[in-house]
Amino acid sequence: MTRYDADDIHTKSVDIALSTTRAVRYRLDFERDVDHQILLDCIDVAEQAPIGGNQSSRRWVVVTDPRIKAELAKLYMENAGRWMLERRDRLAGTGHPNEAVAASSAYLVEHLAEVPALVVPTITGQHDGSGRPGLFDSVIQAAWSFAVALRARGLGTTWVTAIFGEDDNVGELLGIPGGVTQIALLPVAWTKGTDFSLAPRFPAKQITYLNRYGRTFLRGPSSPPCLADGPGARVEVDIKAGPNAVWDIISDIELSSRYSSESTGAVWNPPHTGPALGASFTGTNRHPAIGDWSIECFVDRFDKGRLLGWSTSSVDDPGARWQFELTPIIGGTRLIYTMSIGPGPSGISAAILAMPDKEPRILERRVDEHLANMAEVLQGVKELAEAAD
Repeated sequence: MTRYDADDIHTKSVDIALSTTRAVRYRLDFERDVDHQILLDCIDVAEQAPIGGNQSSRRWVVVTDPRIKAELAKLYMENAGRWMLERRDRLAGTGHPNEAVAASSAYLVEHLAEVPALVVPTITGQHDGSGRPGLFDSVIQAAWSFAVALRARGLGTTWVTAIFGEDDNVGELLGIPGGVTQIALLPVAWTKGTDFSLAPRFPAKQITYLNRYGRTFLRGPSSPPCLADGPGARVEVDIKAGPNAVWDIISDIELSSRYSSESTGAVWNPPHTGPALGASFTGTNRHPAIGDWSIECFVDRFDKGRLLGWSTSSVDDPGARWQFELTPIIGGTRLIYTMSIGPGPSGISAAILAMPDKEPRILERRVDEHLANMAEVLQGVKELAEAAD
């Protein structure tokens, strides 16, 4: 067995615990007592987390007294709970992306006092408000380790911080002295079942950048990186406008020519007059090292209102792939713009053939050019959409 073996049983068990530790609310079992020793065992695990200066400054408050739990639940309701209940009722039945989270958060507000144990991790010291790390970075990882240790034993929790708008009252209720920071409230219970699944997340390949923010690779990367790795770029922006408004802007085929220093225009190829799966368009471009050129592009990824992607030159062997993706978020839309070079021939192919020893540097410079232009395009979309909203 190698030093790192993803098939090793120990690796698998750790990975499962880490990747299926969910925020648990509906599935907390209020009827089953939680033994104090289990909480101590999980805190022992959590205390192995790193801490600044290797100084033991974390302290944990475990609340099981029904009277104190009821008072904490009252503070939670007064500080944020009523707003959560109103939000649940407002989003119910709307299909809003946060409808389910709003409902489960409100459920916990209504049942906090019934949770068998409420755990409050704290740390000695107070943040100086500078925005620099130095306090929370010595306790957040321990609280997460506590949550994972619970998961490994069949218990669950969720991260509650809204109650700390009443941190003075919480501190007084729990006898927490001044100079000690309350980090979170973790409601702990056995879970109803242990079959928690993976959450929908972007694959690491899409959100991990090499050496500079925004540089991606579809494969590899090799050492040194090469065209076969599928080098590319990813740029994203949050826009205070709905997806429909953003879609109307990004589906304009001439959008890039308004903001990019390289794109000079685009027209749909007959019989197409707009984006659709299988449609094609011809784009025109200009680059100081290459000159002027035109290229045919084919729409091969299309989901109206959500996804628009195209390949250059060929669908099967493209010179590059480009894509806009829209995701509804709280207060608007997240627009993600991605591209990858190759595997087919493109404008840099001749340069790579002429100077194969400089392939990594050629690719790096080309990706950086795309990154700069893509950022300009997204900034333009943001300004247009927010001005019109």
